[in-house]
Amino acid sequence: MPYVDPATVMSPRKLIRNVDVLYGDETTGWSAAWLDWDGDRVLGIRRNGGDNSGLGVPQSRGKPTWFVVPQELQQALLDRIEQLTLLEGYREMANDAEHEAEALEWSEALISDATHQER
Repeated sequence: MPYVDPATVMSPRKLIRNVDVLYGDETTGWSAAWLDWDGDRVLGIRRNGGDNSGLGVPQSRGKPTWFVVPQELQQALLDRIEQLTLLEGYREMANDAEHEAEALEWSEALISDATHQER
């Protein structure tokens, strides 16, 4: 089975109303999302599946589902998601050679301006 887009995982159907994906895509293998679960806003997590892993985990009756993260673990997971998101953003910026060159040129110009002001 192919990768399961976490934004489409709406099972159990009677409990989930909205899925707001915080982290995850085809490359990470897992996702976390805020879910409206039986009227409560909860944090859910799941493995997304892929070529060799079926629908991912958890699943029930052949449908992908979410695991609700216990309240005591939510903040730790949210903190780690924030770190991972920042790291990914830094990697993207560092791999963008054109913008990296512009940033270097800009920062060197600032140094030059500061040097001239000291004289």
